[in-house]
Amino acid sequence: MIERLCENYADDEVNLVFVRGMPLTWLVAGLVRSHRMVVAGREEAGWAWVVHLMHDAEEEDYAPVDYRPLCPAGTELVVFETEPCRGKAHGPAFTYYRDGRTVVHFSFEDLRQPVGDDPDHLSPELLAAGLIGPGTPCPPAGEDGHLCWEHSDADALRLLRTLAAHFALPSPPFTPEVTHP
Repeated sequence: MIERLCENYADDEVNLVFVRGMPLTWLVAGLVRSHRMVVAGREEAGWAWVVHLMHDAEEEDYAPVDYRPLCPAGTELVVFETEPCRGKAHGPAFTYYRDGRTVVHFSFEDLRQPVGDDPDHLSPELLAAGLIGPGTPCPPAGEDGHLCWEHSDADALRLLRTLAAHFALPSPPFTPEVTHP
């Protein structure tokens, strides 16, 4: 999912946001108020989703979006920050918001360090998928010929599939041709 998004928006740094419990138009309006341009979006399967630019260069606003105000009582937001699309020094990040609170947040690079009001919210799913738990941390680099990067793409794909299944997320058509909501 993240890879397709990065490929189709290679010239832009974008985030992917899913919302449940709020119309797409409200999410778009909130992002516009946050000075973020929405480049694609749609509603389906009980979720609305948008792809939006991470930053507003015209306003010189490079701060991360505070999604909590965009998530009033009765709503859920699932956010994928795709920062490494542009060769950044860190991997994608995931955040789940509910009722204006950050339930859980973690970097794809270290699933063992989640933060939020309920940092263990996804632990059973991540454990069942073999992403955390006994035997999942890689041995030190080069030990026994092991190279972590050789399986990092497969791990990220398994993580995305686990998150998408847990939240029953639709699979958006990540092409720039999707009309602006």
